Amino acid sequence: MRRREFITLLSGAAAWPLAARAQQPGKLPRIGVLWHAATAEDEKIPLSWIQQGLKDFGYVDGQNILLEHRYPAERADLFQKFAVELAELNVDLMIAVTRPAAIAAQRATKTIPIVFIAVPDPVDTKLVASLAKPGGNITGLSTMGVELTPKRIELLKEAVGDLSRVALIVNMSDPEGARRDVEVSRDAAAHLGVTLHPIEVRGPDDFERAFSVISQDHIQAVVLSQNGLFYAERRQIARLAQERRLPVMAFTNQMAMSGTFMSYGPNSPAIFRRSGYFVDKILKGSKPADLPVEQPTKFELVINLKTAKALGLEISPTLLTQADEVIE
Repeated sequence: MRRREFITLLSGAAAWPLAARAQQPGKLPRIGVLWHAATAEDEKIPLSWIQQGLKDFGYVDGQNILLEHRYPAERADLFQKFAVELAELNVDLMIAVTRPAAIAAQRATKTIPIVFIAVPDPVDTKLVASLAKPGGNITGLSTMGVELTPKRIELLKEAVGDLSRVALIVNMSDPEGARRDVEVSRDAAAHLGVTLHPIEVRGPDDFERAFSVISQDHIQAVVLSQNGLFYAERRQIARLAQERRLPVMAFTNQMAMSGTFMSYGPNSPAIFRRSGYFVDKILKGSKPADLPVEQPTKFELVINLKTAKALGLEISPTLLTQADEVIE
């Protein structure tokens, strides 16, 4: 793990009451993992990244720690139900993957330490007081999803050329996140001379309708706001986009690898793997309040050239040279 891939604003440590209990002889620390998708199979790849991050600090599930997994299937009621369930199990620490999971975990407990992963804007969401001094019982890893939207639209415009109308798909099951994404994206699009059309979904069954509307309205391309639902439905999104010949800009390389046209964002494996650092610090006595939220500093552009050819797009050599990875 290269530490320079993250910004650490301040360091600090203090005794954490649960840490002592977690290290009692014969008792393995239990870590509750609140995911966002529906099954263990859906989360297999991110889990492997977390496991590697834990292994970096000497932790192996079933040997010296125990992982308790919950899968909310992108449902608001299940996020909250499972967060409460993990809190009632009195786990020693929670890992919360995505913003809805982090919010649910924060509501469920004010004492159990929480490490969030892949949260776009933890300050605006009020998960933490600030990046440098999170406060409370929660800290973790941000992905700067909202801040990267202008760059995503800019890259998409460079790729498509005559781009004037873009759809932004947002998940209204995460209303605060959707509101913020639309606000920032609209300003960025206007600056580039592009009209933004927000398209709302709430679950997997809404994508067919959403892409039909986009196609009927003659919108030229799609940007996905950062949301766990879109990652979970990445294959469906890629299929629908290709059927309607729509270039899609996603937020993680896993989506470009699944068939979307482009992605721009931080390295997802590095972010998930870095969670092992926070787990280790907390189990050894640090307070989440004193562990600064980390932000990525390295971002990757991935272009799926196979998808581009299927869409009839010719990518300029200049843009191809900017890509960190080209899928052929």
